[in-house]
Amino acid sequence: MRSFVVLSIIFGSLPYTLQQPWIGVLVFSWISYMNPHKYAWGFIRSFPVAMIVAIVTLIGMSMTKDKQRLPKNAATLLMIGLWILFVLTTPFAFNQQEAWPQLEKVSKILLMNFVTILLINSKVKLRYLLIVIALSVGLIGLKGAVWVIRSGGAHRVYGPAGSFLEDNNDLALALTMALPLLLYLAKDEPRQWLRWLLNACFVGSIISTIFTYSRGGFLSLVLVGSLLLIKARYKSLAAIAFIVGILALTLILPQQWTDRMNTIETYQEDGSAMGRLNAWRTAINIALSRPLTGGGFETWTPEVFARYSPQGWNVRDVHSSYFEMLGELGFIGLFMFLILLAYSLLTALRLKWIVRRNPDLQWAQHYPDMLQVAILAYMMGGAFLGRAYFDLFYHMVASIVILGQLVRQPQTAESKQPAKVRAPLSAYAHPATRVFTVRRN
Repeated sequence: MRSFVVLSIIFGSLPYTLQQPWIGVLVFSWISYMNPHKYAWGFIRSFPVAMIVAIVTLIGMSMTKDKQRLPKNAATLLMIGLWILFVLTTPFAFNQQEAWPQLEKVSKILLMNFVTILLINSKVKLRYLLIVIALSVGLIGLKGAVWVIRSGGAHRVYGPAGSFLEDNNDLALALTMALPLLLYLAKDEPRQWLRWLLNACFVGSIISTIFTYSRGGFLSLVLVGSLLLIKARYKSLAAIAFIVGILALTLILPQQWTDRMNTIETYQEDGSAMGRLNAWRTAINIALSRPLTGGGFETWTPEVFARYSPQGWNVRDVHSSYFEMLGELGFIGLFMFLILLAYSLLTALRLKWIVRRNPDLQWAQHYPDMLQVAILAYMMGGAFLGRAYFDLFYHMVASIVILGQLVRQPQTAESKQPAKVRAPLSAYAHPATRVFTVRRN
């Protein structure tokens, strides 16, 4: 029954995707993050539903005129540059057997990321995209919170089996990145049922993040909570709610959770933490030996550790997006990655300043904050988890690029057009976008 429902939704969306390919971007995002087919049984668990939606979306995009040109800014140029670097370094990768499949996977992520930028060309589409992403991750958090309550918190929360978010650390990273989206989208949502759902997913995602038992996820949660508290309009009420929530959690947190978090301070005694430090030193040695190409994708093999590691026998995943980029792509790759992070944060700050100064852009008043906090959550979580190619991060960068295009459009138009009057959108438009400017006849 589950398989039939999921297939009906996905295949039922294909005709609409062919006519309006931006719908395919939403469906693809839903499949990528929520992985609904992984909750079903039978053949659909391995059925290439994402690939089918992506192909139909590309076909629809080739036929539609409802798209924008790819903006020529630093973010898009950096992502294109990274993609070129991925292609150029893969032939020199140590681990050829796994490097090429990884290149294919990362290329698909970047391709659909650029498709998103081309097709999401209005504020209504951007809002729907962010809602789909937030709920796709948030509903997993809500489901995990129900599991925590039923089990008493004795077991870890994991993502859908066989998905990108199956591991508890990956799930914690995605949940903390989704938290600002859930909170700020709920603030602007006029439909009460959806506002309640977003808020429920927000609370559930906090609980699930804690009970993933992920130390990096916990640090990201602390950062996100602090930033949201600082940015809150009513800081005193937010602080009270924050304190009450912490006190309530202390009553239900099991001892094994406390013991797990205490290893953050005593990392010298933790074999996992020391293994990560050894892997980080290995990444530095690889980059020093091969500064232009690094070791290539999936370079963390016993043979590479035996050659470049201070402790050649201690073979572990690198567990850091920064050292992953350094070890696999060398200093050039790391530099481009860091510039992309910095540019995204600075662009969000600049867009926030622009929105504040323009009353006509109040529909976007929370967007720069939510995207900025999401990227900061990724930066914190990525320090302890090797996810340099995490599609949710690149989706946040794409959202900033799209937001920048939408925010600057009215300013460009104002400089070229005469006086304007307000006119209503058609009835199907989102309530937050019922007004726009048109040229006076």
